[in-house]
Amino acid sequence: MYFTLPKEYREATADDMRERIRAAKKRLGKKLLILTHHYQRVEVVEFGDHLGDSYGLSKIAAAQKEAEIIVFCGVHFMAESADILTGAHQMVYLPNPLAGCPMADMAEMADVLAAWEYLGEIVDTKKIMPISYMNTAAGLKAFTGRNGGLICTSSNADAALKWAFQQREKVFFFPDQHLGYNTGKKMGLSPEEMVIWDFSRESGGLTKEQIEKAKVILWKGHCHVHTNFTAEQVREVREKYPDVKVIVHPECPPEVVDLADASGSTAFIVKYCEEAPPGSTIAIGTEINLINRMALTYPDKTIFELSGQTCPVCANMYRTTLHDVAYTLEHYQDIKPIHVPEPTRSEALLALEKMLEII
Repeated sequence: MYFTLPKEYREATADDMRERIRAAKKRLGKKLLILTHHYQRVEVVEFGDHLGDSYGLSKIAAAQKEAEIIVFCGVHFMAESADILTGAHQMVYLPNPLAGCPMADMAEMADVLAAWEYLGEIVDTKKIMPISYMNTAAGLKAFTGRNGGLICTSSNADAALKWAFQQREKVFFFPDQHLGYNTGKKMGLSPEEMVIWDFSRESGGLTKEQIEKAKVILWKGHCHVHTNFTAEQVREVREKYPDVKVIVHPECPPEVVDLADASGSTAFIVKYCEEAPPGSTIAIGTEINLINRMALTYPDKTIFELSGQTCPVCANMYRTTLHDVAYTLEHYQDIKPIHVPEPTRSEALLALEKMLEII
């Protein structure tokens, strides 16, 4: 896909874009809703009507009936979910259509269907509950809904896994292996009860016995931002700052989560920073834009990124600029909205609605 803004927008100053965004928001009034994810640039977050993680923003999108124009400052799978959850009279726009998700791309539809078929040769698939992380394309959300499963985010992964085991014997969790593993470990599952399906290997690289014994079958996928964090970084930061609190996202590798003081979703991390007492020192293992915003929001606390030497930026979240937002608001009538066709929409909606029901 090729995308470029018109020269007028590319060469405009940030202040000019701010002024035009404010004017567009005033002109569109209650018809417009701007949703911004925690990982967005600070200057983009400034114009959001609501700020949150993928779970929180999904709930908002589902509840908003008045807005006709929804501009989702996030990535493609988020805008797809918003389109699925909103009414036919509402149009969802992604300011930068190149904003995708490498993790979502790790679970190709054909590979998942092949894995499901193979698992069905060993275990009755009616005994397996598919759980799809929010970071998947609409087609895989539809697969999940079709087979009785639900979508989860890092905010409700614990509840989703608990719900799944109340219904069926096994869970097929994709595409983030670390979120699935860390969540299963919190529930008391042993490493032997959680196996990784490697889509690049025959039979997922698993034996028949491994699959039969497994409680959770994890898809071999990961977030390239959160896998940059290491156990060594945690040890180094503790040595340098004895009173530090290390807070990480559950997409981080298990050895990092094990050494952290706490782990949780982006919403959890935001709340932790908010509630920490003045003078706290907090090292965070997640995307840099969120960390920078927390440091700016709470100057009475020392908040910094865990990795130190690296810059854990989500390049796709970073794609969205003030210029993209201004162009979208001024030309939404000429832009193709995000649209999930039937029957994918209805099947995916089943799984997303279950997600919203799970606390």
